[in-house]
Amino acid sequence: MSASEYWPGEQRQAAGAGEGSVDETAVEDVVRPAVSEDTEDFDDPELDDDDDPELDDDEDAEEDDDAPEDAASAEAAPEPGEPAQPKLRLAGHAPGDLDIPDGIAILEGAPLGSRRGVGIVAARFNGEVTNRLLESAFAELERAGVGRELITVMPVPGAFELPLGAMALAKTRRYACIVALGCVIRGETAHFDYVAGEAASGLQLAALETGVPVAFGVLTVDTLEQAEARADKGAEAVRTALEMADLFAQLRASAKTA
Repeated sequence: MSASEYWPGEQRQAAGAGEGSVDETAVEDVVRPAVSEDTEDFDDPELDDDDDPELDDDEDAEEDDDAPEDAASAEAAPEPGEPAQPKLRLAGHAPGDLDIPDGIAILEGAPLGSRRGVGIVAARFNGEVTNRLLESAFAELERAGVGRELITVMPVPGAFELPLGAMALAKTRRYACIVALGCVIRGETAHFDYVAGEAASGLQLAALETGVPVAFGVLTVDTLEQAEARADKGAEAVRTALEMADLFAQLRASAKTA
């Protein structure tokens, strides 16, 4: 676009009226954008405060200060005369008992040893942490009454290979349950998300496809210190696996007698 096209004729004359000087009125006409009569957001300096819609909005906001900040808080506030509902305690990491009414059949397993074996698939990657998980798992198996002759350990390269190892052990039908142990520590790339996610979903798939309980004893942490503080997760995974194995055994027994 040329200068003649950008500057209207009258404004070019005003801007050039006199060498070395510029008509301030003409410059203001050029610089100040034209405002149409239909423009709603035009701020007239002579507009009274009572006619300013923005000021009205501010006043309305001040009047609504006593109202709840969001919809969630509005729903949480009890109606007048209505007793306040008790707040649920945030879920912790410890198991809890379920409230089941009398007269309802309960089928529940116990973390006890059995005559069938227990398979453990353990990742060698981050082996220092995995060794502590194994120690915790072995101690819990001994407390549960599972003899060493009934325990089989399958080492695999890393957490990504845990599902394949668990699937292989479960398909032999020699083990009442499988315990998967390993550790994935977050790094600077997305590698953590892929490995941890696939390990979890793969172990779940191994259990679903074979019907053999597979306990998830894989630590997914941000730092090595977090992993070392959670070495007892090996024992927790053992308890989970034994409880599910006992539950399945009871279910099969009840199905035969039904």
